[in-house]
Amino acid sequence: MDNASANNMWGDYLKNHLEDVFHEAPKAVHFCDNEDDANECARLVKKGVKQATSDSLLGLQYRNERLPKIGDFTVVTNWEGEAQCIVETTKVTLKPFFSIDEEYAKLEGEGDKSLEHWKRTHWDFYSRELAEFERLPRESMIIVCQEFKKVFER
Repeated sequence: MDNASANNMWGDYLKNHLEDVFHEAPKAVHFCDNEDDANECARLVKKGVKQATSDSLLGLQYRNERLPKIGDFTVVTNWEGEAQCIVETTKVTLKPFFSIDEEYAKLEGEGDKSLEHWKRTHWDFYSRELAEFERLPRESMIIVCQEFKKVFER
């Protein structure tokens, strides 16, 4: 982690969670690809409303990022990279886009929490993300559904 704000938050977390002291340092991430959505998602995570995030498997592969796994910690930042809270991954499921359901859309906690909103906003995001690699999203593309719980905030 090369983010001082995230490093400081991880250090504060470890002061009271010595059982995690040998855990690999979490990555610091903001959600979304624009400032307004990134800051709103960070706010929703802090409030406990947003409890999931969804990467495209193709996007992860093209960026050479590993799949998330249960027990991973992540420092959620705002768009500016300022640490907002720490989450721990509780579940990871790979599903085709077309099989995302209302229950999962609600866990993401964005917009009106409907499946229609989830599909529209995520399709738009995946379109922008995959365009960089000259790929298009498909209904059959695999989505990495990552559920998490907030474990720390200042």
